[in-house]
Amino acid sequence: MLAVVGDLVEDIVVWASEKLRHATDTAAEVFRTRGGSGANVAALAAPLVSTRFIGCVGDDAAGDVLQSALAQSGVDVRVQRRGRSGAVVLLVDATGERTMFPDRGAAALLGPVDVDWLDGVGWLHAPSYGFERQPMCGSLVRLVIDARERGVVVSIDASSTGLLASLGVDEYVELVQTLGVDVFLANEDEAALLGISHGGAPAARLATRVVVKHGPNPTEVFDDGVLVARVEVEPVAVVRDLIGAGDAFAAGFIAASIDGASVSDACLAGHARAAVVLGGPGTSEIPIVNPG
Repeated sequence: MLAVVGDLVEDIVVWASEKLRHATDTAAEVFRTRGGSGANVAALAAPLVSTRFIGCVGDDAAGDVLQSALAQSGVDVRVQRRGRSGAVVLLVDATGERTMFPDRGAAALLGPVDVDWLDGVGWLHAPSYGFERQPMCGSLVRLVIDARERGVVVSIDASSTGLLASLGVDEYVELVQTLGVDVFLANEDEAALLGISHGGAPAARLATRVVVKHGPNPTEVFDDGVLVARVEVEPVAVVRDLIGAGDAFAAGFIAASIDGASVSDACLAGHARAAVVLGGPGTSEIPIVNPG
């Protein structure tokens, strides 16, 4: 079983129909969906492998809807309830690139996790957003340690260059190193910031296996710092929204790896899963509100 620990929030996705016009109106379409990097991975992995989500949502009506929406995706949802549910506003331009305005709310309030929530789990995945604030950072670190003691495979996604810069690159790298991570996922910009774009000793110190995604260009995989695979990406006809593409890749890659796929086949599975989300708003197939 795969367990994903992370955020479960509402995504408010704004598709700008024209160039942003400062201090006045800009034509747009607005969608509200179930979001959160961790929840995205869980929902997209669930059709492929038994999946559990671990997180925290608000003790409010929005939390009820978010929890229900994720469960309807086939995920075993284990959440704590406190505070108010978080939301992220995502402004998507005509090229599909997104600018995010996160208010994580209760998602960052995850407290100590019942170790029984790891029962039956063989792989634990965590986006790096969980390291941003306390108490979630401490709870996540403890959960990873508990998982490692149980022999669970641990993967971490770099998540965001803005997040890494805020945490401090050196401090972040030191933290990940202490956790003994098996698989580390990053996109091109994140890898460059962390100094792991070309593998070698920096990548080997960060994790046993490092996967670097380059958008439409080949994905590269380094084992112990040595390049072991360069996997071409099948072209996608329509790219309207890049929200959650990295989460979708993680879902496909991890699910295939759990099923015993080779690293190249796991990358292909990740590419295929990412392609599914590029044409629509966000990653959720269950909208909270579906504008007419």
